[in-house]
Amino acid sequence: MENSSNSDGEETRNQTIPSTSSSTSSDGYRLFGRQGSLHRFLGGGKAADILLWKQRHVSFGVIIVATVAWLLFERSGLPFLSICSDVLLILIVLMFVHANYAAYRNRQLQTLPELALSEEMVNNAAASFRVKINNLLLMAHDITLGKDFRLFFKVVISLWLLSAIGSYCSFFTLAYIGTILSVIVLAFYSRYEEQVDKCCGMIHRKFSQHYKIVDESMINRIPRSLSKDKDI
Repeated sequence: MENSSNSDGEETRNQTIPSTSSSTSSDGYRLFGRQGSLHRFLGGGKAADILLWKQRHVSFGVIIVATVAWLLFERSGLPFLSICSDVLLILIVLMFVHANYAAYRNRQLQTLPELALSEEMVNNAAASFRVKINNLLLMAHDITLGKDFRLFFKVVISLWLLSAIGSYCSFFTLAYIGTILSVIVLAFYSRYEEQVDKCCGMIHRKFSQHYKIVDESMINRIPRSLSKDKDI
């Protein structure tokens, strides 16, 4: 009887240990405030597969194409409109010559997929765009009326950083750096997710503590007349 009771106690103890560990891991800080996996957070489609290097040849091709485009736009010195027009001109001429050459040699052309936007796709894109625009307008409304100091602080810091970075490099360089980082950093994060979440959680807690101190000190400096008007 004692052995059976001890075994039952050990089984219940073993059952409670993983449940508590899973609960503590689920309660921890996760980057981007997401609830599910990183692949699901990125949309779960082909774009997520490319960003997380599940299709290595496509991800590597994105890096090569981005590098070539950056070299064309930044190092060639040609205007953006001229480069786009030249690339489209070369593609159209090559496709036209290839089609006529195949017809002259009595060869069958490869069937090309018809490119068309469905009504559902356009409606979904318009709905998501409308939601984002409304969120931006709501943020601008709150900042203008001085309702959310935290949001105001984040927007000011973000715009200041963009202005400082933009003074040192052009828009195409920023786009190139953002593309390369999105392909490399997200794949690195998916591989070392637990370690990165742990470090980011510690940084987030320390930053929140310092921000709380700054927020309280600035709120205390606000005159009482403004606080009364705000309450009214």
